[in-house]
Order: sequence, then structure tokens, then C-alpha cells
Amino acid sequence: MQWRNNQHRYGFVSIMLHWVAALTVFGLFALGYWMVGLGYYDTWYHRAPDIHKSIGMLLLALMVMRLIWRHVSPVPPPLPTHGLVTRRASKAGHLLLYFGLFAVMIAGYLISTADGVGVSVFGWFTVPASITGGSTQADVGGVIHKYAAWSLVIFAVLHGLAALKHHFIDRDRTLVRMLGR
Repeated sequence: MQWRNNQHRYGFVSIMLHWVAALTVFGLFALGYWMVGLGYYDTWYHRAPDIHKSIGMLLLALMVMRLIWRHVSPVPPPLPTHGLVTRRASKAGHLLLYFGLFAVMIAGYLISTADGVGVSVFGWFTVPASITGGSTQADVGGVIHKYAAWSLVIFAVLHGLAALKHHFIDRDRTLVRMLGR
């Protein structure tokens, strides 16, 4: 398998970055959904948020790498069978996914650092609290984080359904290119 993207398909690095990010987003969403229902005396009450924050910070780093990789190895052009509406919808959809990802992660960072303490990533290193202040930072960040996360997951499901539509109804190579075949 090739490492970089070419005119016809995605390379190994792009495919891995895509699927690792996708699985991580759904895993973090499930963890976040589960942990908001925990009681104060539950053994996971403090552990789950620490895991959630650590994975979120690693995902943020992964997404920055993914953006850099898109410039190093540009994505393949749309398939010739895709019309103007499909190309524009695809571009807009991908921009919304990226925007949603970064909105969720930045809001999560703002929640976690509202008290001026950095985010420890599994005890390996700490992401410093560079933006602190205001008594409402955690509350506003929490609202944004919640609604952006729900929007992101819903939109990611729609993204997946669109890929399945391309594969089973349009019978084109859109999905196959991201599966590495």
C-alpha cells in the first residue's frame, strides 16, 4: 500500500488518520455520554473524565497532524462521475466535520482549563492552561462542548450514510478509496 495520496486513492497515512479519528470521536462520545451519569461516589467519577480529557488532547494533536498531512499529501480529486452539487456538498461536509471536531476539542480544553490548571495527558505530559479567566468559561465551554459533540456525531453518521449511498446506490469508488482498496 502506498503511504501518500495520489490522483486515484488515499494513501495509508490518510486512511489511518481518518479511521483512528472517527473511532476516537465515537469512543469519546460514548465515554462522555456515560460519564455524565456517574454519581460523585462512583469509582469512575474522577477517572473517566481524566481518560476523556487525555484522549481528547491526543485527538487534537492527531487532527493537527491530519491538517498538516492534507497539505503535504493533497486528497484525491473528486471522481469524474460526481456532479457540481455533489462536489460542493462534499467540500462543505468535510469543512463542517473539521469545524465540529475542533469546536468540540477546543471547548473541552476550555472546560478543563477554566480553573487555570493544565490538562494532564495520562501523566505523560501536561497541556498548559493558556486561556483562563472569566467565571463562565467552564459553563459556556460545557454548553458548546455538549451541542458541538452531538452535532458532530450526528453529522458523522450522515457522512457515513453518504459514503454507503455512494457505494451501494451510485456504485462509485468513493467509499472504496477510503477503505484502502
